[in-house]
This record gives sequence, C-alpha cells and structure tokens, in this order.
Amino acid sequence: MPLLAYKEQRILSPQQLRKLSEHKYSCFSASLLDPLLQPWWNWLVAQTPLWLAPNLITIVGLILNIVTTLILICYSPNGVEPPPRWTCFLCALGLFVYQSLDSIDGKQARRTNTSSPLGELFDHGCDSISTIFVALSACISCQLGHYPNWLFFQCFCAIALFYCAHWQTYVSGTMRFGRIDVTEAQFSIIAIHLVSAILGPEIWLTKMPYLECETRCLPFYMASGIDLSLALRYSKSILNEGCGKNGSSVAGTSVLSPSIPLTLVVLPALMIAQKSPDNIFTEHASVFILAFGMVAAKITNKLVIAHMTKAEMEYLDWSLLGPALLFLNQYFNCIVPEIWLLWFTLAWGTQDLLRYCAQVCLEICQHLRIDLFRIPYSAKVSSTSSVGSQINFGVDKNGSTSHRKSKNKLH
Repeated sequence: MPLLAYKEQRILSPQQLRKLSEHKYSCFSASLLDPLLQPWWNWLVAQTPLWLAPNLITIVGLILNIVTTLILICYSPNGVEPPPRWTCFLCALGLFVYQSLDSIDGKQARRTNTSSPLGELFDHGCDSISTIFVALSACISCQLGHYPNWLFFQCFCAIALFYCAHWQTYVSGTMRFGRIDVTEAQFSIIAIHLVSAILGPEIWLTKMPYLECETRCLPFYMASGIDLSLALRYSKSILNEGCGKNGSSVAGTSVLSPSIPLTLVVLPALMIAQKSPDNIFTEHASVFILAFGMVAAKITNKLVIAHMTKAEMEYLDWSLLGPALLFLNQYFNCIVPEIWLLWFTLAWGTQDLLRYCAQVCLEICQHLRIDLFRIPYSAKVSSTSSVGSQINFGVDKNGSTSHRKSKNKLH
C-alpha cells in the first residue's frame, strides 16, 4: 500500500497550506563571488523570453547537470578509472549552466510577476538533488575512488551540510550564506573539472613538490577545512539563534529535532559501507552515493516544507526502507545479495522522492491556483511588468546582496 500512499491522502494539511501562503522568504548573504557575478546574471535574465516560466528554467538546469554527471559516472563508476577529458569539460559546462540558470530563476519570477512560495520550495528541492551529483562528479574527476574513505567523507559531508543549511533556517527563520559558501564551492568544482579536462585526470595523481602527497589531496584538504568551518557556523546558529518561544524552532519544536532524520541516513550509510562483506561501497561507489543521496534529498525537502509551513518535522519516512533493508540484510549475514538491495534502494528512493515532490507541487499549485511550468499571463501584461525589473536585480528588499539563488525569490 505505500506505493499508493500519495494518492490516498494529501501530504500538506489545510493549516500547512495556509502557513505556506503566509511564508516570507528571509535570507542574508555575504558571498564574495555573488556581487561579481550579478552583471552576468542580470544580462542573462534580460535575454530570457518573458514567456519562460522560472521553474522551467530551474528544472532545465538541473537536468543538464544530472545528464553531464551521469556521462562522467558511466566512464568511471567507482572514481578509480580516469574519465575522458571531454567528460570532465562537459561536467564543468553543465555545472556552470546549472549555476547560471539557478541564479536567474528568481529574477525571472519578479520580472514576470509570478513570485510565489512554490518557487523557493522548487529551487531548494532541485538543489538538494544537484548537491549529490555535483559532489560525486568532483570526486570522480579527481579519481578519489583510490581512497574510498575520502570519497565517502566528501560526498556525505556535502549532503549533510546542505541539510544543515536548511536546519539552521528551520531554527532561525533566515537562510544565511557566508563569504565562502555555495557559489564559491560550485566554481571551485568547475575549476577542478577544467583542470582535469585541460591537463588530464592523471594530473591529480602526481606528487606535489616538497610534499609527500598527491595533487588531489590539496583541494580536498581545503574542502575539509571549509566543511569544518561551515559545520561550526551552522552549529552555533542552531544552538543559539532559535526564533521560536524559548529559543525553539520556527515551529516551536526543539532545535535539535531535525538531527534525527539526518542521523537515520548518515549513520546506517556509514555502518553499511564499513561492515559490508562484499565491500559494497568500494565496488559500487556511485550507486551507493546516489542511493543514499536520494534518501537525503527526500528528508531535506521535508525539512524545507516544515520550515515554510512552520510545522513539526516527521522523523520516519518511507524512503528509509532501502537503508533499513540493507542494514537488516547485513545483520542476517546477507541472505540477499547486497548489490540487489542497493539497486532497490536507489530505485525506491528515486521514485519516492519524485512522487513526493510531484504531489507537493500539485497540492501547492491547486491551493495557490498557479501553474508549475507555465506563466498564466499574456505577453502584454508580462512586457508591462518587465519595464522596471531589468534595472536592478542584485539587491534584496532588506538591502543585502542577492545570493546566487536570487535571494528574496518566491517564484
């Protein structure tokens, strides 16, 4: 019956839909690159047709990013084999296109007078999926599969930190981006792909002069330092900036409650990878990361919805079925081949995530009486509304510089 769950009952309650209608996007960004990229984003959105829906821009960028990464994965599924140079260049191009399109969707929404809370949710939902593919592609480009523990650490750090960014938003009510954050990380990964494309992936295997380590260790040591910095910043915000009663979350719940769903994803993943008799992570790294990444994307989307609707977050979810089966299978000495269950986890998690997101979007569209991928206005109205919108897209209503996701964006 769980396959029919979304058809039998609505996901969002009437109270949640009402809270969603009242939601106001709050964001602060101190990014170093965002102000430098604003002219490019402003020019790009000015070239965008007025009939093009903002959410359509977002999904096109996501699809390009996923397709280019899957091509890379096909040539190096475990991050051990050196991928062709052109696949690395393709990943760099795909990520740049995704980053650019993801930065103008909010501008396009304001330009066409189609802003709504659905745009914020749709954007974060796409980002939760993109994070998995971006992190994995960077590791494959550097052939990090030679160090499985490093590969696991980097990919799951990216997944967990994206979740934590929304966790601190759920607690404080405001999404905050530091000087070195998402935009900087994306362009760093683009640089990694370009180095692999120009000099060849083998460049990461060479020893650095005067240092007893390979070249690929440099970007990942730097990434680890940034990960630690972000983790400390999120922890401080979560523990000290609760905006609810007595320092609670926006929903009035404990600021630590979102830790439970994250733990139910990361901890089983670590245990399954380390205890596997078939070395399932080492032998099938990409499938493993994508499988658990889809589960993490599902709980991240539920956290975003909980924040926007000021509701308590549910701890258990059907997407956890796959990890639970893998864990129990190991407990009973692998009575079922692990690779079968791993592919099941990926398939189940992907369909569960897509069906959940589709149902949520449908409910919100029905409630707000809007279309997801279509602008319901005539060209004349859109043209009129766009006269002043091309003057300045770079500053939020609160005066802070727009982040790459078009802060103040509710398309």
